[in-house]
Amino acid sequence: MKDFDYIIIGGGCAGLSLAYELEISDKLKNKSLAIIEPRDQYKRDKTWSFWKVFPHNFDDCVKKSWDNFSINIPNDTKFIDCKLTPYQSIDSGKFYDKILSKLKLNENIKFFKNINDIELSNSIIFNSVPNYENKANNLWQHFCGVEIETEKDFFDDQIFNLMDFACDQKNEVHFFYTLPFSKKSALVETTWISNLSNENIKDYDNQIDQYLKNHLNIRNYKINFKEEGSIPLFRNKNLKKLNEIYIGSAGDMTRLSTGYTFLNIQEHSKYIAENIENISKAKLFKIKKKYDLLDNIFLKVLRNNSSDMGEIFFKMFNSSPKTAINFLSNKSNFLEDLEIILKMPKWKFLKELF
Repeated sequence: MKDFDYIIIGGGCAGLSLAYELEISDKLKNKSLAIIEPRDQYKRDKTWSFWKVFPHNFDDCVKKSWDNFSINIPNDTKFIDCKLTPYQSIDSGKFYDKILSKLKLNENIKFFKNINDIELSNSIIFNSVPNYENKANNLWQHFCGVEIETEKDFFDDQIFNLMDFACDQKNEVHFFYTLPFSKKSALVETTWISNLSNENIKDYDNQIDQYLKNHLNIRNYKINFKEEGSIPLFRNKNLKKLNEIYIGSAGDMTRLSTGYTFLNIQEHSKYIAENIENISKAKLFKIKKKYDLLDNIFLKVLRNNSSDMGEIFFKMFNSSPKTAINFLSNKSNFLEDLEIILKMPKWKFLKELF
């Protein structure tokens, strides 16, 4: 079996982002890379969205960008400007095409479907495949979204709805999320924050259909795309192995309070590329510890006060848009953190400190 200098386990968002960063940084001219990915073909399967708080490599893969968004609870709605940090949605199909067309030009990069086809002992391994066995009772953000097309102009494609809590919560945290790509098309998603063992909240198709009909008053539509997923809102304790580095969600690149991962992956990939010659000894790249601390308190509040979470998320945006977005994108300074904390219901949060 052939040896490789580097091996990436998992050719999804994290694995391909790292491979692409290594390639465009000229780190693979004299090095070999194996990517282990079992899928037979790449096609659009996900939507990654985020506020653009710093530049990234994939502006040409952005399906749509918005400068305004809304968030609503049953009796109130906020309209928020985000021109300084537009909200972007990446088309995974374009993302895959861009990266794969670049990687195939380098003969030092090879794809394999099975890890048993290559030798591992002499390589630096980047592992993006997490082990979530027996974790169903942990807290997850799980969702189902459909991209619909209407017969007539319906959507205002200049503003997206980040969270609509005016829906049945079923003693969990539940909201809808709408990204209008044009006046006739939008991604509409039902999102839950709960464990994965409650089957009563997984009738996603019915939830979306009822929301479209009863809340958005859309009765005639065509579904062009559908995705389902679940994002861990907890840290997985990975066994440390010599010459193996975890990336993506497996490498703790998911923000626990939001599920946002894409930009953290890009930042991590750049860090690895910059330090690749000495990566085994380089400091481990992490989201700042303060965010895990604050998020763990937040998630404790969520578990114990699920019916209040719409109000709590809503209050977060009583601060300035820049402050809230920086905080949710883990780019906030101390004063911005303090501003967010002061908007929260003090007693509920203080109880979870002890």
